[in-house]
Amino acid sequence: MATELLVVLTLLAAAIAMFALNRPRMDVVAILALVALPLTGIITLDEALAGFSDPNIILIAALFVLGEALVRTGVAQRTGDLLVRHAGASEVRLIVLLMVAVAGIGAFMSSTGVVAIFIPIVLRIATTIGAAPGRLMMPLSAAALISGMMTLVATAPNLVLDSLLRREGYQGFGFFDFTPFGLPVLLLGIGYMLVARRWLAAESPAADNRRPRLADWIASYGLAGREFRLHLSARSVLVGKRLDQLDLRGTAGINILGIERSTPYGRRLVQPHADTVLQAEDVLFLDVFGDRTDIEAFCQSHGLHRLPISGHYFTDQAQEIGMAELIVPPGSPLVGRSIAQSRFRSVHGLAVVGLRRDNQPVGGVDAQTVLRGGDVLLSVGPWSRIRQVHQARDLVVLALPGEVDELLEAPFRAVPAVAILALVVAMMITGLVPNVLAALIGCLLMGLFGCVDMASAYRSIHWQSLVLIVGMLPFSLALQKTGGVELAAETLRTLVGDATPRAALAVIFVTTAVLGLFISNTATAVLMGPIALALASDLGVSPYPFAMTVALAASAAFLTPVSSPVNTLVVGPGGYRFWDFTRIGLPLVAIVLIVAVGLVPVIFPFYPG
Repeated sequence: MATELLVVLTLLAAAIAMFALNRPRMDVVAILALVALPLTGIITLDEALAGFSDPNIILIAALFVLGEALVRTGVAQRTGDLLVRHAGASEVRLIVLLMVAVAGIGAFMSSTGVVAIFIPIVLRIATTIGAAPGRLMMPLSAAALISGMMTLVATAPNLVLDSLLRREGYQGFGFFDFTPFGLPVLLLGIGYMLVARRWLAAESPAADNRRPRLADWIASYGLAGREFRLHLSARSVLVGKRLDQLDLRGTAGINILGIERSTPYGRRLVQPHADTVLQAEDVLFLDVFGDRTDIEAFCQSHGLHRLPISGHYFTDQAQEIGMAELIVPPGSPLVGRSIAQSRFRSVHGLAVVGLRRDNQPVGGVDAQTVLRGGDVLLSVGPWSRIRQVHQARDLVVLALPGEVDELLEAPFRAVPAVAILALVVAMMITGLVPNVLAALIGCLLMGLFGCVDMASAYRSIHWQSLVLIVGMLPFSLALQKTGGVELAAETLRTLVGDATPRAALAVIFVTTAVLGLFISNTATAVLMGPIALALASDLGVSPYPFAMTVALAASAAFLTPVSSPVNTLVVGPGGYRFWDFTRIGLPLVAIVLIVAVGLVPVIFPFYPG
C-alpha cells in the first residue's frame, strides 16, 4: 500500500508542478492523469472515467449555457447600463454598485463569464467618469470570486463538495446554504475595496488604438441636433403612403433611419425600404440635414407629433441602429455619381448622413452630392446591413464603432430569459426536481424561446474546466484507496493536536488556500474535500462545516493573477503587476478566513442536535 500511495503522490506532485508552470495546458494535465492512474493498476478504467457520468458535470455544462443566454439577451449588459445611470460620477458609489451587481449575477452564472461581460462596461464607465481602470478592475475580480460563495451553483467547487457529501451518504448542500457566508464576505469586501482602491493604479494604462465610439462620430460629423422622433397619428396624411412615393430625402431633406412599429411581440424597430407602407401609430426616427426643413411646420402639415429623445443621435438605439465609415475606392462605379443616382439606400439599405473628404468633414451633404474616389461616407442603418457591406464591390468598410462589439444576439428575449432563470432557481430551491434536471429544463426552454441557439450553446461550454474536473476526480478516489486521505487527515490532526474543531477549520482553510496558489480552485476542492471529511470523521464532528470551509477557501483565490481565470482577465485592462494581487488579496483572504471560522460552525454546528 505504501508503494501505491507513493506512486499516486508522485503523479499528484507532477500534476501540481505542471499546473504551476502552466505547461502543458491544465486540461491536458488532467487527461494525462486520467490516462496514467489506470495504468498503475490502483484504480480501474471504469473508476477513472466515472467522472463523465457525474451529474454535476452535466450541471456545470448546463450552467454555462444558461449564462450564455443571459449574455445574448442583454440581461447582464442592461444590468451594467443600469449601474452607470445610478452611479453617476461617484467612484465610491460605482464600486459599491459594481460589486453588488457582479456578485448578484455571478451567483447564477460563471464568474469568468461575468468578468468577461463587465470588462468593456467598466472600461466605458472609467472613461465616462474619468477614473483609472486599475481602481475598478480589482473590485470587479474580487466581487466575481465572492459571487462563488453565494449559491450552490455559483462555482464548480461548491458542486464538487456537494457531490462529495452525497457520495458519502449525506444530504448535500441546499441552494442558498452558501448565502449566509457570501453576504458578510461581500459587505466586508466592499468596505475593504473602498479603502484599498487608493493603493491601486491611479493612472490609466497607455491608451491603445481603440475603436471610435458613436459619440465620437456624432461630434466630428456635427450630427447633434439633427435627430427627431415623430409619431404618426391616425389622421396623418402619411398613413398608407409608401416611402418611395414620399421621397422625403429629396423633397424635405429627411432621412428615415428606422420605424418603430407595434408587433405581436411588442414594439420593434423595423428597417425602412422603398416599398415600406407607413402605418398609424408608427414612430419615425429621422435625420434632418440642411437648413431647408422646418420640422415644426413639417409636423403640422403632415399630422405628426414630436417625441422626446433619450440618447444623442439615437445612441439609445445602438443595439439596432448602427454606423460605419465607408470609403469609396477610386475605381468604384460610385465615383462621379450623386448619392441619389447611386441608389445608395436601395442597394445597401443604409443612409448617408455625413461625408469626409481630404480628411475634413463636408457640410451640406444631400442626395445630389457627387461622390469622388477616396470619399469617406458616414452611413447609418441596421447592423445587419452594415455587415453586408463587407461583401460589396463598390465600397470598403473603413471603420466600425466600438458598439459593434457590444451587440446582442437576442435583444428581445431578455424577459423570457429572466423568467426561465427564475424558474430554474425556484426548482433548485424547492427540490422539485434534481438540480441537473432543473438546469437542463432551463436550457431547453432557453432554446425554445430563442434566448440561445445550439451553436452558441456548445461554444459557451468551457470544456477545459469540465475536462479538468473529470481528470482530477480519479486522484480523490486513488488517494482514498491507497490510504492517502487517511494519512493527510492524520497529519492535519497532528498539526491540530488537542485544539478545538474551530482550529481544525482554520488549518483546513489555510491548507486549501495555499494549495489554490498552485492549482485551480476546482482541482483544490477535489483534492481537499475528502481530506476535510476524513478529518471531521476523525474528530467526531459533522462533515458540513468542514466541507463548507473548503468551498469558501477554494473561492478565496485572491492572491495571484493565476489563482483564477477571473484574476487573469483583469490584469491587462487594469494595468496590474503580479504582486498587486498579493498585497490587495491577502487581507481579503483573511476576511474570508475570519467569516469561515467564526460563522460556519454557527450555521452548521459541529454537533448537530
